Amino acid sequence: MIRKIALAALAATAVFQVAVFIQYGTLWGGALASYQELPLVFAFMLATFWVHAPIARLFGADRLTRPPAPIKALLEGLCVVLVSLAFWVIFFSLPQHYLVPTAEVTPKSLRFSLAVSAVLSLFFYYFVEREHSRQKLQEEVIRVAQLQKETFQAQLEALKNQVDPHFLFNSLNVLGALIHLDADRAVQFLGQLSDVYRALLDSGAQPLVPLHREMALVRAYTNLMETRFGEALCVEWDIAPAWEQALVPPTAVQMLLENAIKHNGSTTRKPLRIKVFTADGLLVVENNRQPRADAVTSTHTGLQNIQRRYHHLTDRPVEIVPTPASFVVRLPLLTAPAA
Repeated sequence: MIRKIALAALAATAVFQVAVFIQYGTLWGGALASYQELPLVFAFMLATFWVHAPIARLFGADRLTRPPAPIKALLEGLCVVLVSLAFWVIFFSLPQHYLVPTAEVTPKSLRFSLAVSAVLSLFFYYFVEREHSRQKLQEEVIRVAQLQKETFQAQLEALKNQVDPHFLFNSLNVLGALIHLDADRAVQFLGQLSDVYRALLDSGAQPLVPLHREMALVRAYTNLMETRFGEALCVEWDIAPAWEQALVPPTAVQMLLENAIKHNGSTTRKPLRIKVFTADGLLVVENNRQPRADAVTSTHTGLQNIQRRYHHLTDRPVEIVPTPASFVVRLPLLTAPAA
């Protein structure tokens, strides 16, 4: 709004001074009364800039797909000209008719005034509004490309963690032990391992997935970890059904659980407790802090990736609240619950 007012003021002043120079041969119009038309020029320019934005959005988007490109460009220019003629009537013709009814307007000056108004509108539309829209479009393309890159990076990181030699070694050890102790649980464990990989691969390059789909991955991963750690790991869920259709970046919640397990120790006497719940439009992942004896160096890559992806998606920040007793991460849910 402020940008448009400032631009309209500068443009109106420049246009008016050019008109004064053409009429008087100087940049000073002489009598102060000659500057009474300046507010009308300003109003014309402000209204013109104001309506140019929706015109640019209409013709710049993919809404008008049927007309060929030349016809579409012709319609766009014609729309700008028609709007300028309407504003010319509102801001010049009508005020002159009612405020100065005795003024004589020659057909030549009338045609000249109409032509100047149309040319001014076209000039400012194509060199100001369309350029601004083009820059915004480029910024959006860059934002989407960056978001896609972050999404690919998150998916790759998740897959790398799952094919990490330690993860596979531990999973195969668990599977080998279960085969001898409980064949049914071994089959179940193998299915859970398969579910994790399938869910990771299915996330694809989508920047957002429904929460219920992300939780399917998280539950498959949790079942795998609970089978491995037994009573040393306890994960609690409290996801309100109204938020199941909300959107989150893929693998974001799974990465938070993975970090909690990676950086905290657990025993049957002191289990690692992870809570996953919704509250106030946020998905909260909270765990008690129990630093491992063999501390793993944290690069914070996972958290940074989640923060960067949210930065491209919304103005709402990812909240990270570490305390001596707990570690809490709150992820914004990007849609409202169904009424």
